[in-house]
Amino acid sequence: MDFTLTPVEEAFRVELRDWLAKHLTDDLRVDDASDERVAGDRETFERRRVWQKKMYDAGWVGISWPKEYGGRGATLMQQVIFEEEYFHARGPVLPGYSGVQLAGPTIVHWGTEAQKKRHLPRILAAEDIWCQGYSEPGAGSDLASLRTRAEDKGDRFVINGQKVWTSGAHFADWIFMLARTNPDAPKHNGISYILVDMRTPGITVRPLVLMNGHRHFNEVFFDNVEVPKENLVGPMNQGWKVAITTLMYERSMGGGRGQDLQVSRLIAIAKSLKTERGTAWDDANVRQQLSQLAIECEALRLTRLRGLTRRLRGEAPGPEGSILKLYGSELGIRIADAAGALLGVRCLIDTPQAEVPDAPRWFNRVVSARQYTIAGGTSEIQRNIIGERVLGLPKG
Repeated sequence: MDFTLTPVEEAFRVELRDWLAKHLTDDLRVDDASDERVAGDRETFERRRVWQKKMYDAGWVGISWPKEYGGRGATLMQQVIFEEEYFHARGPVLPGYSGVQLAGPTIVHWGTEAQKKRHLPRILAAEDIWCQGYSEPGAGSDLASLRTRAEDKGDRFVINGQKVWTSGAHFADWIFMLARTNPDAPKHNGISYILVDMRTPGITVRPLVLMNGHRHFNEVFFDNVEVPKENLVGPMNQGWKVAITTLMYERSMGGGRGQDLQVSRLIAIAKSLKTERGTAWDDANVRQQLSQLAIECEALRLTRLRGLTRRLRGEAPGPEGSILKLYGSELGIRIADAAGALLGVRCLIDTPQAEVPDAPRWFNRVVSARQYTIAGGTSEIQRNIIGERVLGLPKG
């Protein structure tokens, strides 16, 4: 594994770092981007939408997209450099991330030319915000059991059903969704991938309030929603293949980012937090726990680079996607446990405190970490994938 950047890659890093230093303002910066993936209110959302448009105008959105679709045709290594620099600058997750990272690349791969021309430029410029309509109350980990129905009415579909855990649906202009178009086919067949305008009559969005007070998840209900047939992506009744393309892009986002920054901050807090015997850092158990987490963060980083090395060599993606998702989300729980042990009651109050000015950050981490072992594919599903496809174990 070669950690050395080429002169072109290093120049790219410097250019991006300088641009962010000049344009990324403090009112946009966040402590943990994954915890603030969806803006908490409309004002913050609109501010981030303007930020995405500014980044797009400067050539920093969808940089790995083909140039003909508005990207800059950046290399895989440049995309990795971008993610590293953007996270370390504490930039917010773009409000159009579902479109830029999931819907857009899927449309590039499967969409018609009309769909590409209509949607791709608006995705990059944050003119249209997208959400994902996959999970249902009875179809989460077993997504192929979905029951939302899209009846073929000739030139249109009529959709009835419900989606759940739909991040950002209350801000979204469009949803890319799965619906059953042939109820008599085996469950992985008879599913179609459809683009739906969220302003269509018959769509209702209801927020799900989390225990940390956030409202970024939603239920979405479809009551006789009419959608033009031209919004079908890929072949009719073969939407599972299209959905897998989207899931591949989603898994590449799995595991999160910034765990090393969280651990570094906990170490800094431990060194300043007063105890009866000095500081928390003077306790060997605290030092050992936080040092172990720092080691795990480095292992996660190297695993991510190992997967990158495979792709740079032109090899097929390995098991790193599921490993990163599993390990990264489980690591998030261990970091939350460490924060709770270190801060005690200080992390149970969602307001800044003299000893811990960023206490709300740790409150959110302690009460929210578990969700990441569920979102984007549960830890149990990832273990099944690794066991069956990597280790060759029999199906349970």
